[in-house]
Amino acid sequence: MRVFYQIPNNDLRESQRVSKEAEDAGFDGVDALENAHGPFPPLTVAALATNRIQIGTGVAIAFPRSPTIMAHAAWDLNKASNGRFYLGLGSQVKGHNERRYGIAWTPPAPRMRDYIGAVRAVWRAWETEEPLDYHSDHYTLTLTTPNFAPRPLGLPRIPIAMSAVGPAMLGVAGEVADGVRLHPFNTQRYLAERILTQIGKGLDRGGQNDHGRDRSQIEVISGAFMATGPDEEAVAKMREYIRFRISFYCSTRSYWRVLELHDMLDLGHKLRPLPAAGRWDEMAAMIPDDVVDLFAIVGTHDEVAKKIEERYGGLADSITLFIPTDTPPGPLGEILQDVQRIPTPFKGHDPGW
Repeated sequence: MRVFYQIPNNDLRESQRVSKEAEDAGFDGVDALENAHGPFPPLTVAALATNRIQIGTGVAIAFPRSPTIMAHAAWDLNKASNGRFYLGLGSQVKGHNERRYGIAWTPPAPRMRDYIGAVRAVWRAWETEEPLDYHSDHYTLTLTTPNFAPRPLGLPRIPIAMSAVGPAMLGVAGEVADGVRLHPFNTQRYLAERILTQIGKGLDRGGQNDHGRDRSQIEVISGAFMATGPDEEAVAKMREYIRFRISFYCSTRSYWRVLELHDMLDLGHKLRPLPAAGRWDEMAAMIPDDVVDLFAIVGTHDEVAKKIEERYGGLADSITLFIPTDTPPGPLGEILQDVQRIPTPFKGHDPGW
């Protein structure tokens, strides 16, 4: 199992320093989020500060950027990292697309399928120097000229992972993506019964076109709420941070499929009005310990590797740690080797263009 660390994206000097610390600690890769700041600048400094680890967006918002603009950003980072970049894509929700980005909203699953195809078509044209000729319901791309086409890199194809929560997006991930990035607000049961089932349906559809696409060809990257530390005092402090994060997602209807599976919709309805009323301090208190344990991995450094295996063994291939942003990567290095020994179904990305 591979383990990823989220680097800060609000200070490029910190991004550079933490990326190097994560590599020294033994992490397999680092991710940069897109929230108040973008993911590409911190990954640029991460590419130059490291030599081994994978770097990737976790995630970059797709639809406000044209496929060609996204292709350029990814191409340059792949070159800077000598082939260590992967592109994580997300759709964001309707309100953000319309009212924050100012773009028209369409059903995200078919659009993301076309978007991934378009990005790959642009890359293929650049790498093979063949004409660009991509046609889909959402994108038509037929023009690339020498002045605007980067030179071939001679590197493996850039993997594309997409974030997915609902059945339609999980199906598209199984059908066309190299990986699927899961939200940390999920449980072992939800992963096994709902997420992997929908990914499997997409793999079956993809296999009709790709001559036998199966589970070993897609990387399931699970986010994980994790409350850990060297001792019980540190664990207890981090547990309260995680308790609040869980309360926030319980209050958000987009994530209620998980609550529904566990007969916990009443909790979602109780929490739903509190954010709008600014009653943030009350939310965490409504999450009992058993709910924290349902959603989070809780334990000291010498306990968490076993708990990760119990929860994700045979189900997920990689894990991105969802921890407070001020948690240094160095001390976590002592748990990595045990986690990295956990066997996974994923066999590796297809390097061909």
